[in-house]
Amino acid sequence: MQNEVLPNATRICDLGTNVTNYVSPSDHVCDIVVKAHKRASLLHQCFVSFNTDLLFRAYSVRPSLEYNSVIWPPSTIHNIETTESEQCHFTKRIHGLHSFHYKLCLQRVNLKSLEHCRLLTNLVWCYKLDFSLVID
Repeated sequence: MQNEVLPNATRICDLGTNVTNYVSPSDHVCDIVVKAHKRASLLHQCFVSFNTDLLFRAYSVRPSLEYNSVIWPPSTIHNIETTESEQCHFTKRIHGLHSFHYKLCLQRVNLKSLEHCRLLTNLVWCYKLDFSLVID
């Protein structure tokens, strides 16, 4: 453009989603897990209550872990386990749940796994696309 060479970018961030030149969601998953971990740590530092309902109402990490999962889902086992591990880390830090297995922790606090939520979201999107319910 006007005799100027455009820079070659190997990584860009578009609408909060990181895309690399090798088109893999790994960098995006890594970034959202790091952000979620920082938020969860701040949440545990700020709240001194042992009320699990209060903590999970304030749990603002989950939407960031699920962000853009319809378009850019964690597709490898490593990426899926990485996102689940952050939610596991959060639930294990809640008073009284440290010694329980992750799935039992989720049952006790009435949460679904992130993988289950992604499946539901994908099914809803498929339904909307199939019946032309997606707004252009």
